[in-house]
Amino acid sequence: MTSRPPKTAVSPTGTRGRTFVSLAWALAFIAGAVAFGPARRTVAATTLLRELGAKGAPEPRVETTDVVLGDAVRFPARLYFPSLPIRRCAVIGHGVHYKGIDEPRLVNFAKRLAARGVLVLTPELADLADYRVTQEGAEVLSTAVRDLSSRCGGPVGLIGFSFAGGLSLLAASDPAVGSRLMYVASVGGYDDLSRELSFLLTDRVTTPRGVVPRRAHEYGLVVLVYEHLAALVPKEDLPLMERAVHAWLMEDRRTAWALASRRHTAATERLFIDIATGRRDRIREGLGPVLEGERDAERALSPAGRLGLIPVPVYLLHGEGDSVIPPEETLWAGAELGEHPHIALVSPLIEHVAISGAPTLSDQWALVRFMSRLL
Repeated sequence: MTSRPPKTAVSPTGTRGRTFVSLAWALAFIAGAVAFGPARRTVAATTLLRELGAKGAPEPRVETTDVVLGDAVRFPARLYFPSLPIRRCAVIGHGVHYKGIDEPRLVNFAKRLAARGVLVLTPELADLADYRVTQEGAEVLSTAVRDLSSRCGGPVGLIGFSFAGGLSLLAASDPAVGSRLMYVASVGGYDDLSRELSFLLTDRVTTPRGVVPRRAHEYGLVVLVYEHLAALVPKEDLPLMERAVHAWLMEDRRTAWALASRRHTAATERLFIDIATGRRDRIREGLGPVLEGERDAERALSPAGRLGLIPVPVYLLHGEGDSVIPPEETLWAGAELGEHPHIALVSPLIEHVAISGAPTLSDQWALVRFMSRLL
């Protein structure tokens, strides 16, 4: 099933330092569409949406555990147990955030789902928490699905935020994972990693109708620098710059400047000043050839071309004003899915993982009506 995105103007604003109430709202609908009976879904989801923006989250039983199956990599994860009888189970993959599974908004959302009978598993995606998109992220999500499916005795949902959205779609295309899924949802995720990284680098979006200019969020370009520092700074400055740029991404400017001031080479100093002053043109000159040489790795990390292998419904949600991963990534994925059961919604309520403004009643109702098509 497909859906045309609302024809409203893009609202370009920043994505950091804001709540993602609207994102949680939409995720609640995705989870609610499979977590509640048909007669209760709209009421239960609407109630959940209202509560997500309120203080005083419920306190389900929470356990932190290590997850490992067979020879798979061991990783920490958190389980949220419902006080109600378990109706459904879901794995939630966090986005690019240094707090990982401790990120407060992720914790709040998991608690709200658990309060409605959903057993939630949030795996620690260590590489994403360190601002890196790698194959290990997909492997962790795959292992988390198998683990939770074994605990629940049946198929589970898989929801991925941001870059974990693309990794979730990639994981779901593996038959061993797809057979254990009820659905997979990507929220603000990518379809083709090369296309996404090109946007962050060039401020140009490849749309189904051609290439158009659009300003990418500067945060994404700094993440790219951090991930490729080994190719951008001399070896003697690499450990120092890794700490400096990491501090910059965490918005600890004082520490970042203090570390960078201890650099050994002029090249390192120039790169850090380019980051601090937003010299995107000079950063692009260094990054462009590096990314060009990684096309094969980027292709291996992309769900594009594999979506037809996913055996369950696919739910795609994106914000019109997303300046980190453009909403066209959801449109590309929806086009590839074709007649496969799916929904692709580009909404004016959200950007990347942030609310873009006060949602109107009509906006909320439009989202309710859209999500009711999942029933």
